[in-house]
Amino acid sequence: MEQILKHFPHLSPKQIDQFAKLEGLYKEWNAQINVVSRKDIDQLYVRHVLHSLGIAKVQKFAPKSHILDVGTGGGFPGIPLAILFPESRFYLIDAIAKKIKVVQAVADELGLKNVKAAQLRADKVKGEFDFIVSRAVTNMADFVKWTRKKVAKKQWHDLKNGILYLKGGDLTAELINFPKAQQFDLSNYFEEAFFETKKVVHVPLKFKG
Repeated sequence: MEQILKHFPHLSPKQIDQFAKLEGLYKEWNAQINVVSRKDIDQLYVRHVLHSLGIAKVQKFAPKSHILDVGTGGGFPGIPLAILFPESRFYLIDAIAKKIKVVQAVADELGLKNVKAAQLRADKVKGEFDFIVSRAVTNMADFVKWTRKKVAKKQWHDLKNGILYLKGGDLTAELINFPKAQQFDLSNYFEEAFFETKKVVHVPLKFKG
C-alpha cells in the first residue's frame, strides 16, 4: 500500500480503504481460482495495482467517461482505475467465466458501483467507449481489429479517444503500422525496478459509425 500512497497521495479515505482491501481479497480468491500468478501475489501492489494505475499517469479520466477493459483477467487494469476514478464507468470483460466471477466478487466487496463485468469477447461488446484499456492481451494489430468500432465520437480528454495499452519491451516492430501511436515510459513516473521497460501505449482510433 505504501507505494500506492507515495505515487497517489491525494486519495480519499474511502479510496485508501478500497485499495487496502485488495491484497486480502485477491489472496483469498487466488487460493480458489488462480487469477494472479503465484510469484506475483506477494507483489500485488507494484506488479498489478500500480502497473494498472500507470494509465492514470498518462490520462486522467473525466467524470461520466466510459472505459472498456478487454481481457481484464482478475480485474486489471479496470479495478484499480475504477477505484481511482469513481465518477467514470468501467466495463470489464474476459472470455473466461471464472475470472469474471472473481472480478464481480471483488467489485461487490469494494462497493464499486461504477464497475460492470461480463464474460464476453471484445467483438461482441455493444456500445461506445472513450478509451479501451488492456494489459498486453495480444499484439496491437489484432487488438485494434477487435476494438476499432467501439470508440465514442465525442472527445473530451487531452488524449484522443482510443486505446491505452500496458505493454513492455521494444515495441518498434509491433507499432510500425500505427504512426500515430505514442509510447509513455512508466519509468518516468515510477522508480521501482519493475517499471524499467514498461510502457503505456496510446493509439488514437477514429469513430466508425
